[in-house]
Formats: sequence, C-alpha cells, structure tokens
Amino acid sequence: MSEIRNYTLNFGPQHPAAHGVLRLVLELDGEVVERADPHIGLLHRGTEKLMETRTWLQSVPYLDRLDYMAMMCNEHVYCLAVEKLLGIEVPERAQYIRVMFDEISRVLNHLVLIGSHAFDIGAMTMILYTFREREDLFDVYEAVSGARMHPAYYRPGGVYRDLPDSMPKYKPSRFKNESRINELNAAREGSMLDFIEDFFDRFPKYCDDYETLLTENRIWKQRTVGIGVVSPERALALGFTGPMLRGSGVAWDLRRKQPYEVYDRLDFDIPIGRNGDCYDRYLCRMEEMRQSTRIVRQCIEWLRRNPGPVITDNHKIAPPKRETIKSDMEELIHHFKLFSEGFHVPEGEVYATIEHPKGEFGVYAISDGANKPYRIRLRSAGFIHLAAMDELARGHMIADVVALMGTVDVVFGDVDR
Repeated sequence: MSEIRNYTLNFGPQHPAAHGVLRLVLELDGEVVERADPHIGLLHRGTEKLMETRTWLQSVPYLDRLDYMAMMCNEHVYCLAVEKLLGIEVPERAQYIRVMFDEISRVLNHLVLIGSHAFDIGAMTMILYTFREREDLFDVYEAVSGARMHPAYYRPGGVYRDLPDSMPKYKPSRFKNESRINELNAAREGSMLDFIEDFFDRFPKYCDDYETLLTENRIWKQRTVGIGVVSPERALALGFTGPMLRGSGVAWDLRRKQPYEVYDRLDFDIPIGRNGDCYDRYLCRMEEMRQSTRIVRQCIEWLRRNPGPVITDNHKIAPPKRETIKSDMEELIHHFKLFSEGFHVPEGEVYATIEHPKGEFGVYAISDGANKPYRIRLRSAGFIHLAAMDELARGHMIADVVALMGTVDVVFGDVDR
C-alpha cells in the first residue's frame, strides 16, 4: 500500500492573486484544501507606533498608506477621532465634501476589487475597464490635493481647502493629436464639481458594461456561485463587516445604523445578498457603486447651492488664511506654533469608526494632553476577514482559494499596519 499523506503548499508571498505580500500555507488532500494558514507581517511598517512619535496633524499622511485603495476614508476616521477628543464642530460644507470624497473612494476601491478579482479568475478585460475609470477619479484627487494616491486632504476640523474652480487639462503631444485632446478636455472646461458630475453621469453606463461582461457570464458564475458560503449567524460570529457581512444577508451599514457627518440627510439604499457566497458579495459591491453615484449627485447639488468655510476657524487647530498671516502678528504666531509644535489634545480616550469600503474601519486613540497621541490602535476590516480564510477555504479546491482571496478584499498595508 502506498502511503497517503497531505501536501503543504505555499500560496505567495508574491503570488499575483495574493493581493499583497501574503503567505498562505495550504494543507492539501490532493487538490482539496484541508487547512489554510495565513502568514502576515511581511509588510509590517509599525504605523501605529510611528503615529505615537508624530504630532496629531503629522499622522494624517500615515493613514493614506494603510489601505491604499480607499485613501480618504482612512483619513476620515482618524480626523473624526481627533475631533471627538477636541470637541470641535466641522463646518457643514466640509462635511458634504468629506461624504462626497468618501463615496468617490468607495468607487475607487470597488473598481480595483472587481477588476482584480475577475483578473485573478481569468477575465482579463475587466481590469482594463475598471482602471480606465480610476484614472478620472485620480485626476479629481490630484486636482483637490496635488497627489494622485496619498492626498492628506482631510484635516482635523475640516478639509485642507475648498474645491478648485477648474480641472487640469490634457495638452497636445506626439501621442495625442488636437482633436483627441479636445475630446478628452470636453468635461474639463468647467469646475471640479462639473467634472465629477460628468463622470457620475457616465458611470452607470460603465457599471452596465461590467455587468454585461460578468454578471451572467457562465464561467464567472461557475467560479463564484456557492464558493465561500457564510451564513448570517456565522458572519456575525466571525466579526465580518461591510460587503462581507451584507453579502450574507445582514443589513448592517454604519452610514445608516450609526450615521456620521451628513449621511442621515442623504437618500440611498443598502444592498444585501441572499446566499453569502462570492457571487453575492460581487453583486453587493456592484450595487454599492450605483448607490455611491446617488450619494455623490446629492452632495454635488448641495455644494453648488451652499458656499461657506471648509475648516474650523479655531486657529489653534487649523492654520489661518495666508493673507491674514502677512498682516497680523498673532495669526503668524498661530501658524508657526501649529506647524512646529502641533496642537495639544485634551486628555481622554475615544473610538471612532466609519463604513469603509472594506467594512468597519476604526481608530482607538488615547491622549495624555500632549501634542502627540499616547496610544493609537487601528481596527482594520481586512485583518478580520483574512482571519476567516481557513474557514472559507476548507473543502474547496486550490483554484477556489484565488476566488476567495478576491472576495475577501484585503490590502496588506491595512492588514499588517
């Protein structure tokens, strides 16, 4: 009799479907997964400890580099935590701008996920389509902050500056003739709000194209239907949030259940699944992008009608205007103290959380009254979801592990921190 034994296989750390530097140790019985052991730490940068050595304001750019698929959402929850400790009010216009950019970030995140998930499974066209749309949204990021991916645009007390009145335009080059340039610049003749409105007028048609490619595609359904099924009770027990929880049929969304900023004034629906498999989670994310379109349109309409300040007028927290610095000594001192020493936050501890594209993202902060955090701890949705990979993968084939990695939606800057 030949000896029968299980094989152990390394999935990653540089596997293209590992969505980062994950090492997944698979114990196999033939091609069936008996056990999946996620090994993390290969990207660990000690973000939480680094933030404890920087002022409260200097820590904002660290948040962008956590989940680099939904950058402004990370900044948002940190700013909410600091604002709770400081007890300051954020101007209404800044709240609408934050909500609008949160939803733009949600679309950015889901575009990457759906494109790369399909690419992992073998549908190469999708990622070309989704990254085409991401370019327009990155142009919006760049116009408002100067950076395409790591904007550091949200600040405690509001946002860095108001929305610009114009969008950068393409210029003729040896790669694009004048007629092509005019076509590309057609939506860039007005303000940034005009450009965002034009994009979200076009976007539902793009979503239709994605669904034409995937939703009823028999290969896509064979690879995702019935894979990684999680019951509603088990999803709650495992600590799932976001589309991972809603895909199992639990209608939990912090934008509705614990509203923050101006979400309670906006009209949108919460999509939920029925079967808790990879396919339902895909459908939830597709519908979430359509709901984000509704939210952004409402924000654009409000922002057009209501000019106003976009950051607190407390100059111990936010810098004074440039023109006043040049004429008022006290304002100059405020500016110097803010950027050399930072602001002091009253003693206390706080937990702030938002509905991040991946699920519930939270910041737990403790202040001892100094200009730096005493402790910062981050609650990342991806970390909790990755912990369930063993349960999700058991009994499935090796090829299904790739589909499961896509549906879990992990980014390793976020997981390893």
